[in-house]
Amino acid sequence: MSTITGTALKTLSIAAVAALAFTGCAPAAPSVDFKACAVSDEGSWNDKSFNESVYDALVQAKDEIGVEIADAESNSAEDFGPNLQAMVDAACDVTFAVGFNLVAAVNEAAKANPEMHFVTIDGWSEGNANLKPVGYAMEQSSYLAGYAAAAHSTSKVIGTYGGMQIDAVTAFMDGFYYGAKAYEKETGTAITVLGWDPVAKTGDFMGDFAPNSGVSKTIAATQIEAGADVIFPVGGDQFGAVSEALSEAGSNGVMIGVDKNIAVTSPEYADIVLTSVEKRMTAATFNIIKDLAGGAAFNGDYYIGTLENDGTGLSDSTLISDELWTKLNELKAGIIDGSIDPKA
Repeated sequence: MSTITGTALKTLSIAAVAALAFTGCAPAAPSVDFKACAVSDEGSWNDKSFNESVYDALVQAKDEIGVEIADAESNSAEDFGPNLQAMVDAACDVTFAVGFNLVAAVNEAAKANPEMHFVTIDGWSEGNANLKPVGYAMEQSSYLAGYAAAAHSTSKVIGTYGGMQIDAVTAFMDGFYYGAKAYEKETGTAITVLGWDPVAKTGDFMGDFAPNSGVSKTIAATQIEAGADVIFPVGGDQFGAVSEALSEAGSNGVMIGVDKNIAVTSPEYADIVLTSVEKRMTAATFNIIKDLAGGAAFNGDYYIGTLENDGTGLSDSTLISDELWTKLNELKAGIIDGSIDPKA
């Protein structure tokens, strides 16, 4: 994964890619006159979360559609503005700003460059018609995860915690809580959900999104000590921290991944991943690029990923029985048709 940092800019030449086309009868790589770009949040493009999902879409668009791509990796918040400006200077046809932390910077860039097109992942527009927000109804898929967690749990105590107490995080935790309580109501089996009270809006938060931090591990360990045998960390890559907490406690518990299929992206944890609540940013990003590269007019309409449009969903898992999958699919249908409210 070739990336750059700070304000430096590195573009990938489609001509160079085409020159490396397969030999024999394989066709040359396609090429279109379109440049898709992205600026990462703090961290790296291989964060197994937001950044990586969007970068994967850039590479997919390059390989399948033939667009040119460019990227700028941010090491700190100070890089956001300069990196966005680098994309403007590179004459990108669309630039994706990854994560809510870039909201202020991307709105500023959009306002200053009304002829350019921007997309904010998990952000919002402050009245800029050239900025398209992309968000997700994560309470929907998390409701399914909460039900699955309650059904799987032996102790009937499950836990969740977040990076920071913001809507993009608590949406996961809301759905998780109410899905578990739906299991409780349906079966008559009491379920204790540690780490989040959606009514009082109080719970366990790390205060940041530092991957696998000591704070993350301490929260997980505290919940495990309180009896939780399913842990749902909503803060990017916290799976090493949860795995260590489970192991050190001698627990046979499991965890639920977020954003991507963690059993695939982190196969070392596959045997203790019940499922993952996927925020399918790769699909949304790719589809936006594909439409624009194909000639569609840019619009600033809000895109929201749902169970219905497959913008979010649970990862396949062998730890979930066929019987439980059948039930989860029934719940999914209820959420889609509106008969089930995943936030109540």
